[in-house]
Amino acid sequence: MGCYDCCMRCLGGVPYCSLVATLLCFSGIALFCGCGHQALTETERIIETYFARNLQDYITLAYIIQYFQYVIYGLASFFFLYCIVLLAEGFYTTSAAKQTFGEFRSTMCGRCLSSTFIVMTYVLAVLWLLVFAFSALPVYFFYNMDATCHTIDVLTETPASINQLCVDARQYGLLPWNAVPGKACGMTLSNVCKTTEYRMTYNLYIAAFAGAGITLLALLTYTVSTTYNFAVLRYLGRKGIGARC
Repeated sequence: MGCYDCCMRCLGGVPYCSLVATLLCFSGIALFCGCGHQALTETERIIETYFARNLQDYITLAYIIQYFQYVIYGLASFFFLYCIVLLAEGFYTTSAAKQTFGEFRSTMCGRCLSSTFIVMTYVLAVLWLLVFAFSALPVYFFYNMDATCHTIDVLTETPASINQLCVDARQYGLLPWNAVPGKACGMTLSNVCKTTEYRMTYNLYIAAFAGAGITLLALLTYTVSTTYNFAVLRYLGRKGIGARC
């Protein structure tokens, strides 16, 4: 067999679905964890500077942010390893694996392993759907804040009306109800929206939200891929046909 035929046979057995899902998962997790971690840090700085004067008012929020940052570290490590394992499982169940390591045989252990990956990936997809929804909350908060600032800029000629336009961090559960001032109104709020840290934090949350969506897409792709591989192991493995997804 020539070099070209050998390369084409190997390329024909590459698990493209798993490969695409792995690239999507890596990029999505990188966006979500990297941008989310920095956005949480900037959020604490904004709350501390503009919405709270007493340390006791935002100390709980600071602990929660620190906790979520540790969770982000764990998520990044877990998904990196899990995506590598799923990609390896995809390669194992391809015709390329059969041609490289000898005649392919579908075993009970292999079928149980594939079914385990299907269940785990499906559960992860459902759980990540909740994370995806949760990551939309800070985007919603900053969107409302940005819309209020835009309204203030439009109504600059009527100061009385401007002072009634506020964003209250206490309404979103970021601060306790006895926090002072707990909110920003009028031109103070407009000045907050014009700061570099506000714009950067808003953009970071949008990027983290997009990363969560990309990761969800990757998990759904993995679900389809592992289900297909299981079907091949179950019904076609004894006939010597490898999976190609």
